[in-house]
Formats: sequence, C-alpha cells, structure tokens
Amino acid sequence: MLKKFLKIIGAVFLLLLAVLIFNTVNYKSKQLQIEALAPAAINENCIGHLSEAVKIKTVSYDEPSKFDAAPFNKLIDFLKKTYPLSDSILNKRIINNYSLLYKWEGKNPALKPIVLMGHMDVVPAEKSENEKWDFEPFSGDIANGFVCGRGTLDDKVNVIGILESVEMLLKENFKPERTVYLAFGHDEEIGGENGAKKIAEYLISQNVNAEFVLDEGLVITKGIVPGIQRNVGLIGISEKGYLSVELSVEADGGHSSMPAKETPIGILSTAISKLEKKPMPASISEPVQHFLDYVGPEMPFFSKLAFANQWLLKSVIISKYEASNSGNATVHTTTAPTIFKSGVKDNVLPSIAAATVNFRILPGESSEEVITHIEKTVNDSRVKIKKSGHNNEAAPVSDIHSEGFKEIEKSIKQVFKNTLTAPALMIGGTDEKHYSKVSANLFRFLPAVCDGQDLKRIHGTNEKIAIDNFKDCIRFYRQLILNSSEN
Repeated sequence: MLKKFLKIIGAVFLLLLAVLIFNTVNYKSKQLQIEALAPAAINENCIGHLSEAVKIKTVSYDEPSKFDAAPFNKLIDFLKKTYPLSDSILNKRIINNYSLLYKWEGKNPALKPIVLMGHMDVVPAEKSENEKWDFEPFSGDIANGFVCGRGTLDDKVNVIGILESVEMLLKENFKPERTVYLAFGHDEEIGGENGAKKIAEYLISQNVNAEFVLDEGLVITKGIVPGIQRNVGLIGISEKGYLSVELSVEADGGHSSMPAKETPIGILSTAISKLEKKPMPASISEPVQHFLDYVGPEMPFFSKLAFANQWLLKSVIISKYEASNSGNATVHTTTAPTIFKSGVKDNVLPSIAAATVNFRILPGESSEEVITHIEKTVNDSRVKIKKSGHNNEAAPVSDIHSEGFKEIEKSIKQVFKNTLTAPALMIGGTDEKHYSKVSANLFRFLPAVCDGQDLKRIHGTNEKIAIDNFKDCIRFYRQLILNSSEN
C-alpha cells in the first residue's frame, strides 16, 4: 500500500515538474524586434539651453505666499527666444498666466492628436542641504560630461528635450501628419491644480480627444530590475492613487503628574501601530502583471520558471517583492504615517492628538476601501477618521495594445540600443491625473537612463544628467513624433 502511494506521489511530482517546464519553455518573449537607428545629429547648443533653463529658479512651494512669478515669466521669455520656430510656427497659448500650450497643426485632421507633456517648476533645494551638494543647485554647471542642477532630471529635461526635438524638425521642414500638442504646466510639484489641470480643461473645451498623452514618469533602468543585465525602458501605464487621512483623539487634559491610564497620544500611537503592522493585502495589479509578462521571459531560467507559473508560485513572487521598500510599494496599497501633532509642554497632558497617514492606492482598489480598512484595523471608536487634503483614485490602466504604447516602445528601441521595454506601474504621481478626459491612453516615461544613484538624485542632492543621455532624450522625442506621423 505504501509503495503504491509513493508511486502516485512520484507520478504527481513528475507531472507537476513537466507542467512547470512546459510552461517555462513556452513562455515567449514579448519584446518588439526592431533595430536601433543611427543616432541623429544633435546641435551642441542644446547643452547650454538646458543649463540656462536650470539657472532660472522656477520653484514651487506648498505655501502660496512663497510663489514668485518673476522666474516663471523669465523662463517663458527664455523659451520664446531660444526656440523661435516653435514660438512662431506653432500656435502658442499661455494658460493661467504661467503654463504653456503649443499646438503643431497636423496635415491630416482625421488622425487623433498626441500630447507631449512636461513641467517647468522644480522642488526647492533647501539651504540646509546645500553643504551636501557638489555644485550650487541652480548653477546649471556643465562639468565632467554632465549638466548639473535642480530640474536636470525632474523635469526641465522634458521641457527642453521636447522643444529641442520640435525645433530640430521644424528646421528640417517637417510637418506632422497628426496634430501635436506640447503642454508644460507650472505647478506639478504641488499638484498641478493651476497648471496642468487648467491646460487639460482648455483641451477638453476644444473637444480634443488624443490618441495618447505622454508625461514624465518611469525611466530606462540600469542595473535595477533583478535578474536582468540589459537596460529596461519602463513605460508607466497607470499610477497609484493618493489619499491622506487624519486620525485624531480627544480627551480631558490635565497635569502630567496624574495621567489617565490612556492618553490621546497613547491611543493614537496604538492606532497607527496597528495600521503599520496590518497593511492592506498584497496583490499583483494589472500593470504589475503586464510588467511580469514582459520581463519574465527575459529572466534566467529559475526566475523565468516562477513568472511562467504564477498559478502555483504567485505567493513566492509577492514575498520577493515585499522584501524591499520599492518592491513592497509595487504590490501593496502602502501606509505611511507622515505627521504627528500633540502637546504644548512637558508637564501638561494634551487634550488632543492628531496624525496624518498617507496611502498610495493600487489600481483596482479605492479610497473608500482604504477608509473601511482603517476603521476595521483600528477598531476604536475614540479615534476619529477623516480625509485630509486632496484625494486621487488610482489612474485607469492604459492599453498596451494601443498605437500610443507601440509608438513609445518602438521609439525606445530605435534610440536606446539593446534596451528591453516593459509596461509598469508608476508609484508616484504626475500631472497626467488631470488628463483622463483628454485621452484613454496616458503613458508616463522619461527617456533617461538611470541607475539607483540617479533615482536618489530626483528631489535629492546632486541632481544631474549626462550630456549624452540628454541628447538621447531629444532623439527619443524626435523619433516619437516621426513615428506618430506614420499612422
């Protein structure tokens, strides 16, 4: 009897092994097979143009009182002088005083237009950080093969790169088949309510229904995707939602010599601890599934085996993602306590404690589900819960079979030799959240090659971009405009 049982177990094991190997062998590559083009010649003046743009301190602050209009006006004037063909041939409109919208009329009005986006503002470079910088944050230094300073990666590289490519095509007497819009907001770093949102509202009022919209976002990763030696161009097809929630507890105050058994700070701390210890369940959302489908076939055999057999090994994949902060954010609606306020003096019991917790919501989940999760997890009627600040649901997932995705993918392959491509989930937020009524297909991609250290420089110290990389950015936008005119 035991021998028969062992034979059955052995047969089942062999059958399972055969299924695993069969699925792995038949897990075919989704990579577009296309040759890279010879690099287009780029005018060396582009380097100085990016440098000059970086020197203009178009900083966005959370406090409206700190807004300084002068640098934004200066940048608008600089773009007008630097790109005279774009300024005169394209139909330029200034939106809400400081944002720019250019319309490059296409030859075929039957074709849907495309929208290329960027933003002109940057985050502050705080004085306390200056000692950590190897150069002045707004110096625009050109040194050791780099253009240095705030905005070189986020996001003047896009604004200047797009305009350089358009000016280049205009000098070649090129006219696109489909209309091309260039949309540059001025307040992305604080939500885009006065910039991108107003541009989108104008486009909607003009009944613009774009084939696709491309904004900043994910990059061409270098040495970041585990198990893959080649660079990977990640095309964001969705972005996580955003929800901040204020938790508060009120009680009688008093003297610290006679505290109650539980104080507002203690009650609130317990609530936050519960939320940190019990996040929302992990899941592989649609954008992440598409990412796995694209990178899985390019992996070494055993990793490929896992991705090819998710029906059995999905929990293993998820646990691997959960091991790092960035990976964990890919498979979870994340929980991040960011503000805690309470107390005025060391010997006075506070009567109120309040905390803000920020959640980044996976596609397929909603802010209401997050609120329900908070209520069930905290399970304490003394803790009051309310939404705080702005709230964005996760973006719809754009179609990876659409013309827009194919054109972006093709352009990456043509400009960045030997680079893999993959759809992916954008963890942070972009101005594209305002464009859902402009197009069904919103993509997030910055044509810059970045390793782990480069990514830390975005909003951090020593932000810079390699000159050769910047030239490839220009080539990418030029090629994308050309490719979009072929359909």
